[in-house]
Amino acid sequence: MIHNPEGRIALTRHSSRVLVHLDNSVVADTDQSVQLSEKGYPDRQYLPRSAITAGSLQTSDTQTYCPFKGNATYYDFVLGDRIIKDAVWSYEKPYAAMDAIAGRMVFDPMQFDETVELDE
Repeated sequence: MIHNPEGRIALTRHSSRVLVHLDNSVVADTDQSVQLSEKGYPDRQYLPRSAITAGSLQTSDTQTYCPFKGNATYYDFVLGDRIIKDAVWSYEKPYAAMDAIAGRMVFDPMQFDETVELDE
């Protein structure tokens, strides 16, 4: 097992507004994001659960493992009669080095559009 992401992963708390859209609807909105930057992957915004403004989450049976973050739990996103399988994931109890993302949600970029409004 590898638990030390030093030099591979950077976590940055910021107050830039992050909006998550599904089609034309905003489903999450926050200025309390933690950005995870991992070598070889696009940046991901980890949002607090309170950022979800529309829809709901249902725990999925899917789980994955990352040697740097730990076990990820997946959620189906439900909006009206629409269900998007495994659309959101979270590291509920990540390794100590990744504690800043504990319980925060990431929306699948293949299903949702995400906008980070940079401070000017």
